[in-house]
Amino acid sequence: MSRDTFHVYSNTRIDDCAEQLARHKLSGAPVTDRYDHVIGFVSEQDLLEPLSQAVYYCHSLADVESVMHEQVLSVSPSMQVMQVAKLMMEDKPKIFPVVEDGRLIGVITRRIVMQTLLKAQKTCIPV
Repeated sequence: MSRDTFHVYSNTRIDDCAEQLARHKLSGAPVTDRYDHVIGFVSEQDLLEPLSQAVYYCHSLADVESVMHEQVLSVSPSMQVMQVAKLMMEDKPKIFPVVEDGRLIGVITRRIVMQTLLKAQKTCIPV
């Protein structure tokens, strides 16, 4: 899990969110309120249509709230890496917010899971 997590607020403009995702090399991010409670999730895919419409029609963009998903798949910090890997294989998210007591404490990405599994495989340590 990465505790240095990037997240956005519901009033973040779509273009600002897209720029920040690109800068952080992420495919999506949790959306939180000012108390770090997870209230949604936004992905690059969610941003593509409004961005392309804005470019085509030369109009301004709305906030993340207009495109975010309110049903958020998340994991707890106590979950084992194999449990998270199984969830990623089933639901195919690339990033899971890690939530404790309703608050965002980190994120776990496919890359983190793969690196952990590779390390365990090389040293033959069951995870």
